[in-house]
Amino acid sequence: MNFATFTFLWFFTFVFLLYWAIRNRSWQNVLLLGSSYFFYAWWDWRFAWLMIVSSVIDYVAARAIANARNRSKIGDSEPNTNGSGRLWLIISLVANLGLLGTFKYFDFFSTQFAAMFEMFGYEVSAVTLNYVLPVGISFYTFQTMSYTIDVYKGQAQPTRSILSYFAYVSFFPQLVAGPIERASHLLTQFDTPRRFSTEQASEGGRLILLGLAKKIMIADNVGIHVNTVYAAPQHYSGIDLAIASVMFAMQIYCDFSGYSDIARGTGKMLGFDLMVNFRSPYLSRSVSEFWSRWHISLSTWFRDYVYIPLGGSRCGRWRIAFNIMVTFLVSGFWHGANWTFIAWGFLHGLAVLPSVVFRKRGQRPESTARSWPARTLLGLGATMTTCILVTVAWVLFRAQSISDAWLILSRIGGDLVTMNEFTSGSADRSIDWIASVGIVPMIATILLIPAEWTQRNQEHLLEPRYFGPGWRSRCVRWIVYTVLIWATLYSIPQGKAPPFIYFQF
Repeated sequence: MNFATFTFLWFFTFVFLLYWAIRNRSWQNVLLLGSSYFFYAWWDWRFAWLMIVSSVIDYVAARAIANARNRSKIGDSEPNTNGSGRLWLIISLVANLGLLGTFKYFDFFSTQFAAMFEMFGYEVSAVTLNYVLPVGISFYTFQTMSYTIDVYKGQAQPTRSILSYFAYVSFFPQLVAGPIERASHLLTQFDTPRRFSTEQASEGGRLILLGLAKKIMIADNVGIHVNTVYAAPQHYSGIDLAIASVMFAMQIYCDFSGYSDIARGTGKMLGFDLMVNFRSPYLSRSVSEFWSRWHISLSTWFRDYVYIPLGGSRCGRWRIAFNIMVTFLVSGFWHGANWTFIAWGFLHGLAVLPSVVFRKRGQRPESTARSWPARTLLGLGATMTTCILVTVAWVLFRAQSISDAWLILSRIGGDLVTMNEFTSGSADRSIDWIASVGIVPMIATILLIPAEWTQRNQEHLLEPRYFGPGWRSRCVRWIVYTVLIWATLYSIPQGKAPPFIYFQF
């Protein structure tokens, strides 16, 4: 069920009204659990059993780990060295990674092994499962794994309520594309009473409106033309490919951050607080800072469960570099079973290395400049450089193959060097192509960066405090809401609503 559809509107309206009509917390959790499984089964009910299996294994494993820790000696500084607890953690990790690996990576490894044998003259037929990737499997498996790992480390207490745990794993606002929540933050909210708050519900409505505007006005309309160009990049000039790549950077941000806004908004309307997943990432002054602002729930997950266990930054520089590259390669592979995602992760790892490995040797260049104009210019240059690096990496992320990515980047680079396309009418064709996106979506896209800059020190642009107190400010705020609603409805593309990009991961 797509958030940006009227089907979800009716579904959520029904759940919202019934949910707050129920006073009992346990029955509210029952409603959320049933609604979440209905929401998930709307795509394909056959894969709901995967989430059930993962939930059962991790619930049992966490309880067993806690029991093993309680049986250990009192005062033991490392209680989780108990063999039984470690065994249950291994069972949890193997089960979750096994499910994820089978459905997401089996076909990839099978075809790669067959290709490797063919290089040595042996003809081997690749065995493929040809399964449709279960929606959200990468997100809920990471969420359940973090639960058992935190319990094993003693950083979280296992819940006794299987109802609360199943509702936590399957919570429909963030089920299929995050944020990837930790049990210490979200699970505890299922175990506490919830009361309706007009202020919280209003804030949720504002987040939903903002998310839908990003998704429909910008991502869906820009995505139509990005998909056309990237489907056959050999037919387009360098300037066309460059514009399409910049537009994809806008598309994926508005699509994913829009989803996160809607997820947080629906959660707030149900009395839950989900973590912020984006903080104006394109205003970052380094790729390292970009990852502290982009998909925060995933970047912190890899930091806590991959980078730090490898040694983090508590070792020599060569080992730090190794830890960074492994973390980003794993992150790239998490996004999809394709060499393009691995190359994307590798490129980001290389870009992050200087700012992390040599962090102690100096400060940001703009921080050493004394005058305000110099600091501003250096900061702007760092931001633009970061945006260029991130956009180049997005080409690898979006291209269908490494060869397509190389074609796109080489053609863009070649045209920038020779400037031939700018003098042969290609620029005019590109302007016409941009105009074909539509007036409203293009205005929204152009206004995106100044809007991000304006909200850099607050949660989002629609916060009431941004408009100030008084009835005049309230009128202005409602005018903005009305314009956003009508502009979003006006911009709905014809045909079936495009799914969110991260649904495929």
